[in-house]
Amino acid sequence: MDGGARRWWTALAVLALLVHLGALYWPVVTVVGPVSWSDKAVHVVVFAVPTYVVGTVVARPGWVVLAFALHGLVSELSQHLLLPGRSGDPWDVVADVVGVAVAAAGLVVGGRGRRC
Repeated sequence: MDGGARRWWTALAVLALLVHLGALYWPVVTVVGPVSWSDKAVHVVVFAVPTYVVGTVVARPGWVVLAFALHGLVSELSQHLLLPGRSGDPWDVVADVVGVAVAAAGLVVGGRGRRC
């Protein structure tokens, strides 16, 4: 990856991480009506995009995949135990790990996974 592309991917990685952390740790999320399965799709995307983008930038994407997979569990426990306006959901952890797996598959197909 040349310098210009690396800078672009790095900026995208920072943005993806900020959105990721904001979505997971915003103190209060107001949901009108029952939570639908579309929430799980959001979890897949919120984990797949930053895992893929950060995995593209770093030298050892396998560590990124592991870190994001573990972060799925940590974020739900944090929401449940530490954020009064939020609640943890085991199915969200499943959706998070699915997002990480999708990103890991993309890294492998894109040729980045062999550096894990």
